[in-house]
Amino acid sequence: MDASLNGKQGLAARQVGVRVGARELVSDLSVEFSPGEVVAILGRNGSGKTLTLHTLAGLRQPEGGTVYLDGAPFERLSRRAVALRLGLLAQDLEDAFVTTAMEMVLIGRHPHLALWQWESAEDERIAREALAAVDLGEFAERHTDTLSGGEQRRVAVAALLAQQPGIFLLDEPTNHLDPRHQLVVLGLFRELARTGSTVITTLHDPTLAARFADRVVLLFGDGRWTAGPVREALTATSLTALYDSPMVEIEKDGRRVFVNA
Repeated sequence: MDASLNGKQGLAARQVGVRVGARELVSDLSVEFSPGEVVAILGRNGSGKTLTLHTLAGLRQPEGGTVYLDGAPFERLSRRAVALRLGLLAQDLEDAFVTTAMEMVLIGRHPHLALWQWESAEDERIAREALAAVDLGEFAERHTDTLSGGEQRRVAVAALLAQQPGIFLLDEPTNHLDPRHQLVVLGLFRELARTGSTVITTLHDPTLAARFADRVVLLFGDGRWTAGPVREALTATSLTALYDSPMVEIEKDGRRVFVNA
């Protein structure tokens, strides 16, 4: 174990590599993700955003290097111990069975339950609060096959909120969401970071990253990456290089918007 990480709360990558076949997508990624911040990961399609997030979640082995959770390498931790500290919102969810929104959200409580233990009234309270937080408070008994794509996405967010991990990994959390609910969902995680959680999210929209993130990690898809504070690292110049497409920045009332030139 890296002695400098003993007792360190949070997630850290040390010289982590991400590869698909012969393609090296990310080389020697070394980043610490600390409590109280939102970090956005941006890059072109195929640049390794999802694979990097899955590597940080311990779902795939890095091509070299190590991911640490609270100072310990993932291989030293049980899956339950990881689930109590870290939660992942996948990019696309495939439901194998039809259930109610409440039952789906209660899945988020499973890491907190002993084997064969049923959910308690407190677990149900937490689940109902999570549904209300994503504007689905009246949907508890709705079956998942009657929900729109955006509503299903918000149920998945509610399940992650009900899990109550300290570290949230979000893969394109705004998928299928209308503009209002994009802001609602990202605002929820911004508030969780303010109260001490760690939030790491992949995003396609640099404007949302500029609005909600503290830091960004830019993946170029050829091994190269850069990271830094959002104000310094997220610029029209850096985004033009990242997306290989001219980008311009517009600022109004202290808020930055990035658009194609």
